[in-house]
Amino acid sequence: MAPPLIQLKDIALTFGGTPLLAGVEMSVSAGDRVALIGRNGSGKSTLLKIAAGLVEADRGDRFVQPGATVRYLPQEPDFGEAATTLAYVEAGLNDGDDAYQAPYLLEQLGLTGQENPAHLSGGEARRAAIARTLAPSPDILLLDEPTNHLDLTTIEWLEDELSRRRCALVMISHDRRFLSNLSRSTVWLDRGKARQIDRGFSAFEAWRDEVLEEEEREQHKLDRKIVAEEHWLRYGVSGRRKRNVKRLGNLHALRDQRRNYRGATGQASLAAAEADASGKLIIEAIKVNKAYGDRPIVDDFSIRIQRGDRIGIVGPNGAGKTTLINLLTGADQPDSGKIKLGANLEMATLDQHRESLDPKSTLAEAMTGGRGDTVMVGGKPRHVIGYMKDFLFAQEQMRTPLEVLSGGERGRLMLARALAKPSNLLVLDEPTNDLDLETLDVLEDMLGDYEGTVILVSHDRDFLDRVVTSTIAPDGNGKWIEYAGGYSDMLAQRGEDLKQTTKQADAEAKKASATSPSATTQQAKRRLNFNEKHALETLPKTMKKLQAEIAKQQKLLDDPKLYASDRKAFDTASAALVKAQTELQQSEERWLELEILREELEG
Repeated sequence: MAPPLIQLKDIALTFGGTPLLAGVEMSVSAGDRVALIGRNGSGKSTLLKIAAGLVEADRGDRFVQPGATVRYLPQEPDFGEAATTLAYVEAGLNDGDDAYQAPYLLEQLGLTGQENPAHLSGGEARRAAIARTLAPSPDILLLDEPTNHLDLTTIEWLEDELSRRRCALVMISHDRRFLSNLSRSTVWLDRGKARQIDRGFSAFEAWRDEVLEEEEREQHKLDRKIVAEEHWLRYGVSGRRKRNVKRLGNLHALRDQRRNYRGATGQASLAAAEADASGKLIIEAIKVNKAYGDRPIVDDFSIRIQRGDRIGIVGPNGAGKTTLINLLTGADQPDSGKIKLGANLEMATLDQHRESLDPKSTLAEAMTGGRGDTVMVGGKPRHVIGYMKDFLFAQEQMRTPLEVLSGGERGRLMLARALAKPSNLLVLDEPTNDLDLETLDVLEDMLGDYEGTVILVSHDRDFLDRVVTSTIAPDGNGKWIEYAGGYSDMLAQRGEDLKQTTKQADAEAKKASATSPSATTQQAKRRLNFNEKHALETLPKTMKKLQAEIAKQQKLLDDPKLYASDRKAFDTASAALVKAQTELQQSEERWLELEILREELEG
């Protein structure tokens, strides 16, 4: 057996009262491909950071083979002071590394290297971080949700790139297909402990179920044994004191064992609040066209969606998936063609842009709108605590600010909001983002039992195969084609993947950008990052405060005696006035720029 490149022994870490990690062991040797699996909040990312040397454990040893290079891909990359994506990737190279890898990988990932990191979308930031991680050709790659924010073509490229490399891999991902294709062993992090099998992720779920069933049997035996011992304590105590004391001590030990047992985390209880049945026809599109400038987004598209259909929409980022959904649901109007919506439609939507939530608001406020303790579920009031328990939130989390929630918790919150509304048409944009595997299973079951119609956008190939009845994919130049079945069925009928379409779409986008100012503006809009969206929401308050500050300082300066009586106060007020006026002008210009982009996007 090859010596380990990295080894963790007896790792323990506690946040608050309950241990997050308790005596965890993990060993990774050359060529290993390890899937690190666990529920949201089980400590997977923390363990990976400990392995990368970024977090110090309370107890335990970390060993890295001398000379071995370790590279870690975080969920949220820090670009620091890097002026361009190329500078960011090159900063991760060591002496002796191949400098050509930086521009090569950026090109493969669809970036030029000249992008400003401050203006990157989530997908672009993810691709830049992947390029930085892969460029040094490390001995060990530690990847935390590498497929997040990536489109299908990039996920498949990343799979192919990683499969050809000789480095060891430790991967955290909610993408079943990605894990199944790459992993050779699985580490299951559960209730602070780690279990490992020398089989890839494809064998994990059956093995996990066997372990939990055996654990349940053992707990049942323990309960029966405690009942028997308690019966003896009440009715069978004899005169042999020494034996009685020992047996009573054993009973106390059994009770302690039962009391300290940490049961497996329950499953979320997802159920959509269903409205009255819709008509048989849900949506009919007839020769629909939509373009931005000279770039066609949807060209001569027709479809007929009936009650009970499950429609999946796939394609590379920027292909127009969101535009297509907006057209089909009536949120946007086509340039030509006709959209007909069926009778008695009640639509609920799940938007992938979770930044629309106020990060300072609490979980309860996000569900109730800040009004009382009840949330309307299917038109009926329910106490917010009881409803949120269905989505695995504890009572003490109700006053937790949204900014401290994990990605998986924010995903469950968005599902809770969407499913509370009575509906017979669910429109889900990337519903699987950050959800753990168990919650994905429950979501799939819920969609299977849902009596209405489902339209979803997803980059999760396995999820699409399990849920949808037909798949809509782009074919270049704004053409969209519907294929029967899931993602794998689409590929079989298509005879090719989406890579060729991606390159063609990129070429068209670049051409449109060069010839059409409106197309350039449209591209820029879609790349607004969280900071820019947050600025758009907060700048009006900032401008109001600056206007009040200007009025305050101006009132002081209006006193004709101030200069003579207190020169220092006059200078201070003058400087504060100039500063506030400058900041107000900058804020107004920034807000106006972002507002124009927002209006064009919505228009």
